[in-house]
Amino acid sequence: MIPAEVNQSSMQLLNAHPQASTLPEDCKRASIDRSGYLPDSFADGVVFARSTEDVVLAMELASEYGVKIVPRGAGTGLAAGAAARRGEVVLDVSKMNQILSIDPIEQLAVVQPGVINATVNAAAGELGLFYAPDPASTAICSIGGNIATNAGGMWCAKYGVTRESVLALTVVLPDGQLLHTGRRTIKGVAGYDMNALFIGSEGTLGIVVEAVLRLRPKPIRTATTVAYFADQSRAAQAASAIISARLQPSVLELMDGPTLTAVDGAMGTNHRELGGALLLAQTDGFGAELEMQALVDAITPLATRISRAEDEAQAEALMEARRQAIPSMEKLGTVSICDIGVPRSKLAQALAGLAEIGEQRGVRIFTIAHAADGNLHPVIVVEPGQSITSGPPKAALGDMFYLAQRLGGTLTGEHGIGLLKQDWLEEEIGSRSLRLQRSIRQVFDPQEILNPGKGI
Repeated sequence: MIPAEVNQSSMQLLNAHPQASTLPEDCKRASIDRSGYLPDSFADGVVFARSTEDVVLAMELASEYGVKIVPRGAGTGLAAGAAARRGEVVLDVSKMNQILSIDPIEQLAVVQPGVINATVNAAAGELGLFYAPDPASTAICSIGGNIATNAGGMWCAKYGVTRESVLALTVVLPDGQLLHTGRRTIKGVAGYDMNALFIGSEGTLGIVVEAVLRLRPKPIRTATTVAYFADQSRAAQAASAIISARLQPSVLELMDGPTLTAVDGAMGTNHRELGGALLLAQTDGFGAELEMQALVDAITPLATRISRAEDEAQAEALMEARRQAIPSMEKLGTVSICDIGVPRSKLAQALAGLAEIGEQRGVRIFTIAHAADGNLHPVIVVEPGQSITSGPPKAALGDMFYLAQRLGGTLTGEHGIGLLKQDWLEEEIGSRSLRLQRSIRQVFDPQEILNPGKGI
C-alpha cells in the first residue's frame, strides 16, 4: 500500500515496477548515506534492482512519468550524494553484486555495480592480482559508488584513482537506453573519452550497471613501516621529505594525535602513547626493501620512533588501524568528513590551518591524510544528533575550503560534491566551466530526473 503523501508520478512508477518497496523502514534507510546529512524527509519509495533489465525499466518509467531518481549503491558516500527526499525514488543497485568474470591473462574483471570493493580484491587475489583503488572503506563500499565519485584510497599514491582502473562501462541513460563506453584494451583513443566522463559524475548522467576493471599483478614484495612524530607538523614535513627524495611509496598515510586517540579507544592500541602523529608507509615491487630504506633515511631526522613490520600480520594490523580511523571517530558522535586537496609541499600549512579552524569555530577536528598526494580528510565530530549542515560545523567546512583554495588546492579530492559542497563549487571551477558542465548534464538528462541537486 503506497502512502497518500507519495506524489502521483512516484506512485505510478512504484506501482509499475516489480522490485519496488514503499515500506517506511526501506525508504528511511535508502535516503541516508554515511555523510552525516539528515534530509528533512525521506524518499517516496525504493526500487531494489536485481538486473540491468530492472534498471532499464525503472528509468523508462521515470522518463515517462517525470520521476526524480536517486541512484544508490552501498550508501557509504560522504558528501550526501545518495541522500533522498520526498518526491524522489531511490534506485538501489546493491543487489546487483556479482563478479561476472575475471580474465587472468588480460588482467580484467567484469563486475556489477553493487560488488563490494574488498570482494573484488579477494577474488583477484586468488589469481595473484589486485584491484588498485583501495578506499579505507574497502570492506563496505561498492564499485558503483567508487565509480560515481572517482574514489581514491590508500594505494592511489602509486596506482592512481578509480579512473585509472576502469576500462569500460555499461550505463543506463535517463531515458532507459543502454550506452557502452570505453574498451577492453589498455590503450584506446577513438572519439571523446566518454568512459572518463561518467567516472566521477555522481550518478547525474546515467547509472552504471556493468564495469570492466583493470587488475594488476600483486607485488612480489611489500615493506611496511610506521613512524611516530612529536606533532603533526613534523609528520607532514616527513611526508614532504619523502616526496622530495623522489620516492614513490604505494601507501603513505598520516594520522594526527586526536585520530590516534580515537583509534586507540576503539581498538585497544597504544599509538598515541608513541607519538603526536603517525606516518604509515608501504613500498612494493622487487626493490621494496631498498626503497623503504631510502624512505626511512629521509624521515629519520624528523621522527621520534620508527618501526618496520616484521611480517604480513603486523603490516595488516597497521593498515587496519588506518582503515578503522573513521569508524573510531563515529563512536564519538556524528561525523562530517571533509576532503580537501593541497599541493604536497603545503601539507604542513594545511594541517596548521585546520587546527586553527577548530580552535576558532569551537569544533573538534580529527585529521587523516593520503599524504603522498596531498589529500586531507579533516573530520568534524559533533555530539550525536547535532546538525553538521548549520552553525559552527557548516562554517568550519567553508573555512576548510577557503584554506585549501589559499594554498592552491581543491574542495574535494575523492568524495565528490554531493549536496554538502554545493555552496563552494562555483568558486573553485568558475562560472563558465560550471555553465558548460551543466550543459553537458542537460544533453544526457534533459528532463533533469537523475540525482537532482547533486554534483554539478
